[in-house]
Amino acid sequence: MLKEFKEFAMRGNVVDMAVGIIIGAAFGTIVTSLVSDVIMPPIGMLLGNVDFANLFLVLKAGTVAGPYASLADAQAASAVTINYGVFINTIISFIIVAFAVFMIIRKMNKLKKAEEAPAPAPETKECPFCYSTISIKANRCAFCTAELKE
Repeated sequence: MLKEFKEFAMRGNVVDMAVGIIIGAAFGTIVTSLVSDVIMPPIGMLLGNVDFANLFLVLKAGTVAGPYASLADAQAASAVTINYGVFINTIISFIIVAFAVFMIIRKMNKLKKAEEAPAPAPETKECPFCYSTISIKANRCAFCTAELKE
């Protein structure tokens, strides 16, 4: 059973999938940083210094009564909140990841099409009488002198 598991785990597809998951997780961290640290601050500034991460709705006040200046303050007071700003950030992260994956797959498909170029047209054919290789343009076989009707 251990031998079978080792064969399963070492197959190419399983290893490729594991590498893809690890790279995907690292890519997700990069995208999260891109969204929260690079993209969202200018968007928030354009919308009047709004920080999406601090957009929330208090459902129930915590141990310290509100209003709360930030989501961290509300969470520190154990308030029950709907964190729709964090949700907006997550949606933007997803859109960026989906677009990046789309661009990568698009490029891979173009490369694959370039590799799968059609085979060149044949330059020779086989004589149906003596089976020698002759030019595709030949009307008569150079080896058996048979007249070719093709």
